Amino acid sequence: MVDILHRIATATSSPDAVYQALSTRDGLAAWWTTETTGDTEVGGVLQFRFDAGGFDMKVVELVPSVRVLWEVIDGPEEWVGTTVNFDLTQDGDWTVVNFTHAGWKEPVEFMHHCSTKWATFLLSMKALVETGKGTPAPDDVKVSNWH
Repeated sequence: MVDILHRIATATSSPDAVYQALSTRDGLAAWWTTETTGDTEVGGVLQFRFDAGGFDMKVVELVPSVRVLWEVIDGPEEWVGTTVNFDLTQDGDWTVVNFTHAGWKEPVEFMHHCSTKWATFLLSMKALVETGKGTPAPDDVKVSNWH
């Protein structure tokens, strides 16, 4: 198994703003995709849609201002059964997000693409928290001919 790993920090002394961006429909729609629906509570399912398709994520764990964990239950074959985790820590005036998209069976070309896209969306989340405006799909950075 292989994982996508990213670390990003937002210039905020409170992890609550980051947690809200990761754990609410409005927050997620403001940095990842405007087509975000579903239930944000533990056990609920969130649907994320993009021009090229989408994903359904089961909310596995929510620890306010500390952790958000999802399991991919529908979407591209490579994603189903993987987990998406956001761990938050405070470091002075910065909230650090350690991101993991874990459980890929092998490092296929699609994983390379997804790693780059996750990076662009995490930068969108950073911008949302720091400036109030992210760049969710469909206005996200297009990194390849896939989207």
